[in-house]
Amino acid sequence: MKNRLEYLALLVFEAVFRILPYRACVGLAVALSRIAFHVVRWRRAEAVRRIMSVTGVDAKEAKRIAYESLRGSMLTIAEIMHGCVMRDAWIRRHVSGAEDTAIALKTLVSGGRGVVLALPHMGNWYLAGSIMAKWGVPMCAVAGRQRNPLTNAWMNRHLYGRMTVLERGSSAIRECVKRLRSGNVMAILPDVRMRTPDLAVPFLGGVANVGRGMAAFARKTNSPIVVAKLRRDGLVRHEFAISDPIEPDPSLDAEEDIRRMTMLVLSGIDERIHNEPGQWFWYNKRWVLDPVEGAGSALNGR
Repeated sequence: MKNRLEYLALLVFEAVFRILPYRACVGLAVALSRIAFHVVRWRRAEAVRRIMSVTGVDAKEAKRIAYESLRGSMLTIAEIMHGCVMRDAWIRRHVSGAEDTAIALKTLVSGGRGVVLALPHMGNWYLAGSIMAKWGVPMCAVAGRQRNPLTNAWMNRHLYGRMTVLERGSSAIRECVKRLRSGNVMAILPDVRMRTPDLAVPFLGGVANVGRGMAAFARKTNSPIVVAKLRRDGLVRHEFAISDPIEPDPSLDAEEDIRRMTMLVLSGIDERIHNEPGQWFWYNKRWVLDPVEGAGSALNGR
């Protein structure tokens, strides 16, 4: 019953955004953002503290950045609920660079070689997978299964579109390797903290315990890593591009090469966050700089 009620609430929320015109959805998302930030103050204090710690700005500027970040996330939800991210006309009108990015990724995999697409929490990060898969780029990703099977199925339909989503586990790892070796693009989130000690790298002025999977997949399959550059321009427009490929270096020790590629990816994301902090999602419960219990070996350069 709990699962069904949760799913019903989700469908009602979706129906409201589907019925409204796109501009009205944007207005509703902005209104909800203001309520969440100024009235409910959802995780506001923690987000402001993080922003001040990382960027060094004062409290007033940190609040402005925190609101921009929350508003961007609410707009992302509205765009997914409305379904516009799956429509060619909307994509061509509102997302600059999408066609060029699709061509670039298709070119990279045209020889049967895979690509690891690092997808940081910036702009509407769901656009990358859904748009590229819709436009013929062979996309895959790994995701955890939600406790509610009804919402899990909804997420697979609406968040990922035509992208193949593999359920997290050992079989998913083998399938990802297989797909990369057959010319797929695998999307992965690089800017989240691992719950267990893994790879400790400099990030946002601290040390982040992040997953080695992104670089390990690239190394194992000889696939380059490219970083998605997604940026929300105002309320209704997006910019989409990818970085130059970061290639594995077979002359290096595997561990050294994995660390090198991971640091190159995160240093580029770090720079973008400092240049436009409002584009990044500061509200993640898995705060990337939180310490991890038993992380001593990782922090010593595991």
